[in-house]
Amino acid sequence: MSLLPVDEAVARLLAGVEPLEVEHVPLAESSGCVLAGDIAARLTQPPFPASAMDGYAVRAEHAIIGARLEVIGISRAGERFSGSVAAGTCVRIFTGAPVPDGADAVLIQEDAERDGDTIIVKAAVKAGAFVRPAGLDFRAGEALLQESTVLDARAIALAAAMGHGTLPVRRKPRIAVLANGDELVPPGATPGPDQIVSSNGVGLTAFVRECGGEPIDLGIAADRNEAIADAVDQATGSDILVVVGGASVGEHDLVQGALTEKGMALDFWRIAMRPGKPLMVGRLGDMHVLGLPGNPVSALVCSHVFLKPLINAMLGLSTDAAIVSAKLGAAMAKNDNRQDFVRARLKMIDGERVATPFGIQDSSMLATLAAADALIIRPVGAPPAAAGDDVSVLLL
Repeated sequence: MSLLPVDEAVARLLAGVEPLEVEHVPLAESSGCVLAGDIAARLTQPPFPASAMDGYAVRAEHAIIGARLEVIGISRAGERFSGSVAAGTCVRIFTGAPVPDGADAVLIQEDAERDGDTIIVKAAVKAGAFVRPAGLDFRAGEALLQESTVLDARAIALAAAMGHGTLPVRRKPRIAVLANGDELVPPGATPGPDQIVSSNGVGLTAFVRECGGEPIDLGIAADRNEAIADAVDQATGSDILVVVGGASVGEHDLVQGALTEKGMALDFWRIAMRPGKPLMVGRLGDMHVLGLPGNPVSALVCSHVFLKPLINAMLGLSTDAAIVSAKLGAAMAKNDNRQDFVRARLKMIDGERVATPFGIQDSSMLATLAAADALIIRPVGAPPAAAGDDVSVLLL
């Protein structure tokens, strides 16, 4: 069976995937969500001319050095002075408070000498000084947040200031993650003499969350058809089922068979990629199924290449990979018949990105993946490359 090229595999995985439905969520629950439409301001901010400093609201033409002005009231944030500033008068004002009618500037308190109910102006002030005009930030009706914005603290604060208590967002895809293998024990447990700690489950649930999905950790299934089938039943209602390990066709690789017995329609399971040749893609009813290699580096690299764009497609985001150009930091040998994703450090040197591959690329070595900034993409059949050659890198 020939190996499927990576680009074709990604295209087949994403074919027909549509953004998920829209739901309205409170601002407090919207962090990391993706906007499902443009959001316009319901309010003007600030809604009135406001003071930018503590001081005195004055008429600039009368606030000349040495002038004595009568203090006729106070304007506080949340409680404006209801009168008007006339010639020879002023109003004590605080930051954020409405500027009273008749005033066109704020004389900061450092430039005023208080003398009972009057002030003596110590520095001249120009019209508009320390006054934030109404609408300085934005005006009602302005569309300030665009569809497909990933909501962070800044966007959420802006939405609140715009007068929104809830926002329309794409529902986060529910992604069930299942690790498979008798050799695995949960993190924190002591492995037996022939066992290892399962890092894939927790790593992938974190990856899903970082990508904007809602992870469902199904734990570890033993190498038995019934154990895998029971775990798959727990994924019912998920948008994506990610199974790690057991996707190949060895005597102890039971995942593909167990899923097929459950009714999975297999699309493909062998791709021309390193790390990650035994990658399985199929559908189980409405649920996408993605079977990742058991080696932890392979699983996470394949997640960047396949799972992230699938999540993005469901969220209405761009599915284009974060690929940039760089200079090669060390020579590399020619490549074979699999597209290679090589862990590398990425640094800026003399204004250019330089990607230097790690010397050992074994797919079991998580430490180098954690230390990597990018993956150098080596096409199928790429000739030897020298330090300084241009390469494409996938940013991590």
